[in-house]
Amino acid sequence: MAHVVIGIPGDPQLYLADTQAGTVTPLAPQAQSPLHAADQLRQGGATIVKGVNLAIAVGAAAKAASGVLDG
Repeated sequence: MAHVVIGIPGDPQLYLADTQAGTVTPLAPQAQSPLHAADQLRQGGATIVKGVNLAIAVGAAAKAASGVLDG
């Protein structure tokens, strides 16, 4: 899998990460799509996970690279 949709608490924007290309771009889900419905749920506080087994928000890339996993 080379693409991951990311939503960050407090940020209404969704992002699409392309892990093969090394890019992250804004993503606008189509109205009435399942992704739009999931986005509405996550904006209400839900956490939705599918197809990934580790996702951790960190305060800085250097912390993650050193193995520190606190924000």
